[in-house]
Amino acid sequence: MLNSPALEYFLEVVRTGSVNEASRRLLVAGSAISRQIGKLEQEIGVALFERRPRGMVPSEAGTLLAAYARRAALETDQVLAEIRGRGRLGTIVRVASSQGAAQEFLPATMASFRRDHPGTTFQLPVVTPSLATQMVQDGSVDLAVTFSLAPAPDVRVIHAQRAPIQALVRSDHPLAQRDEIHLHDLLPYPVALTEEGTTNRRLFDLCCSIEGIAFEPLLVSSSSSALSAFVKEANAVSLTGHISVHERLRVEGLKSITILNPEMHLRTIQIQAMAGRRLPAVVNEFADHLIHQLGETEV
Repeated sequence: MLNSPALEYFLEVVRTGSVNEASRRLLVAGSAISRQIGKLEQEIGVALFERRPRGMVPSEAGTLLAAYARRAALETDQVLAEIRGRGRLGTIVRVASSQGAAQEFLPATMASFRRDHPGTTFQLPVVTPSLATQMVQDGSVDLAVTFSLAPAPDVRVIHAQRAPIQALVRSDHPLAQRDEIHLHDLLPYPVALTEEGTTNRRLFDLCCSIEGIAFEPLLVSSSSSALSAFVKEANAVSLTGHISVHERLRVEGLKSITILNPEMHLRTIQIQAMAGRRLPAVVNEFADHLIHQLGETEV
C-alpha cells in the first residue's frame, strides 16, 4: 500500500491537519482520501493519526511514515534529475533562513559560490527560526541556516557554531568605548528590541529575569534593518549577532559590543538538513562552502 497516491494523500493530511482541507487542495474527494489512509493503516497495522475534534494529528507511527515519505519523494526527484542530466549543473539550492543570516551573510555566500558553480540558482525564503527548521523537516527546502537554542526532531545538524548576542551601538555612543559590558549597563540608554519569540529576544528576556531588571523599549520590530536604522537615528542600543552586521559595522559607523552575561551566549547558528536524506552533490558542496564562510565570520 506504500504507493504514491496513498502517500500523497497521507502527507497532505499531515500538512493540513484535515481531510477536508487536503481534499480541497488536492481536488480529490474526501472519502477517497479517508479510504486510502484507512488502507494504509490496515496494511501497516497501526493508527497513523489521532482523530481530534479540531483535526487530525499524526501518531508516533504517522510521524515516522511521514518522514520516510518525504525522504522518498525528495530522493525520487533527485534521481530523476540526475538521469535527465541535471545532476550538478542547473541545480536549484533551496535554503530557508532566519533574518539575521539572510541580511548580509547568505547573499554574499551564494554569490561567491556561483563563481565556481555558475549553473546553480538559489531560493531563499526568509522566515522565523522555527519555520526554517520546519521547512527542512517537511522537505520544502534543502537546508536551513538558522539560530537555534535546542535540538529539533527529524533534523540533521550539519554544522553548528556559537552565535552570541551582542549590543549594537553607534560608534559615538557612550558605550562604544567599551569592548565588554553587562546587560544592566544598558539601563540608562534607550533600547530597540526584536519581537518576542525570536532567539535574540528569548535570551534577552531570560537574562533580564535572572538579573531582576526590566527595559521599556522605544522600538520593537521584526526587521533587523529597522532596528539598525533606529540605532543610527536615535543613538539607541539594540541587540544583534555578529553574523548579521559584521560587513556593515565600519561602513555604517556602528559597533558591536560583547555582553558578558552567560545567557547571551547560549545560542548557536546551525546548518540543518532533513535527517536521513541523501542531499544532491551541489547542495553538499554549498553546505561545505557555508561552513567555510561561517568560520571566516566567527567572533
